[in-house]
Amino acid sequence: MTSLLRIGVDGGGSKTECVLLDASGVQVAHHLAPGSNPSVVGAEQARLVVTDALCALLRDARRTHPDGVVTHTLLCMAGSRTFWREFADTLTDFGAIATGDDSLPVLELATHGRPGLVLHAGTGSFVAARGPNGALHYAGGLGWRFGDPGSGYDIGRRAVERALLEVQGWLPPSRLGPTVRAHAGLPADADANAFTRFFYHHPEPNRVVAALTPAVMRLATEGDATARDIVVASASELVALATKVAARLFPLTPLDTLPAGLCGSILTHELIVKAITPLTPLPLTPVHDAPIEGVKRLVLRT
Repeated sequence: MTSLLRIGVDGGGSKTECVLLDASGVQVAHHLAPGSNPSVVGAEQARLVVTDALCALLRDARRTHPDGVVTHTLLCMAGSRTFWREFADTLTDFGAIATGDDSLPVLELATHGRPGLVLHAGTGSFVAARGPNGALHYAGGLGWRFGDPGSGYDIGRRAVERALLEVQGWLPPSRLGPTVRAHAGLPADADANAFTRFFYHHPEPNRVVAALTPAVMRLATEGDATARDIVVASASELVALATKVAARLFPLTPLDTLPAGLCGSILTHELIVKAITPLTPLPLTPVHDAPIEGVKRLVLRT
């Protein structure tokens, strides 16, 4: 008897996660690969990463279900929608292929298919919403060059800015100065020019700046007021954007009745949740399931 299988893919800037499901939704295989956002890794590398991951799942499927047939594949991907649609058109042996933004899985987790919205922050950030008529909307997600409030990059950028002003003597010293200096591998007597040279000349400035965020979050958790102010200010801007989106999409609906999820380790951190909840009428609710769980739900409905 032929086994009917489905593939779901969650592709972002830092990793690409794929699952193979049987007709009842049981996970048959799982594959983890590097990031596949073409805006970050380049178009050729993005195609290579996803193609290799899909082929690995097919190999697993043939080992465990030699009579299996992939009937549907869902690609939830960061980056250009046109790029991924054109990529999907080149694939064979993957059944009917649908593509969508990487915001869809977390929106599904936050709203369970109902009208509502989700705020997500990782290396970047965005607000995704499903309107009253079921239409999908996307706000923010402008990328590290243009600002992603609440994201790892934005928090890291703010920390570097603060450290530079401390080194220049314009702000009082805090624990952020030594933290940023250590992150950059600079000596204790490094001046502001040494800081800027490190970050501006680094081959992956977005990644190295975003990588500061865990240390900043640790300082904030330990009670450092300067670090706390930075992370809360960054997240607050994303909350303000989400509130504007909700008010525009749902002018006749009390905002405190809408599903509104928080996704990603930054926004679901206890310190952040406590600080941003009073800033909006939206009933912000942390979502702790991984995005791939949202992909599973979506691919079974495809």
